[in-house]
Amino acid sequence: MSSLSNIRHQIRQLTFAEQLRLLEDLVIVVCQQAKAQPKRSILELKGLGKEVWQGIDAQAYVDQERESWNG
Repeated sequence: MSSLSNIRHQIRQLTFAEQLRLLEDLVIVVCQQAKAQPKRSILELKGLGKEVWQGIDAQAYVDQERESWNG
């Protein structure tokens, strides 16, 4: 039996109140870990995928898209 399966089995043996307490504790642990993660900046995406647009005229692309909206 894997560790996770063993833990799940043990959780099922707990009373409802104990399961709720465990859930509360897990939420606290996970929230603390999430807060410890470094914040990401939207600027990290700058230039991502730019090779897709190489050789494409931006205005011509926008004009083509607008034309497609008109049916």
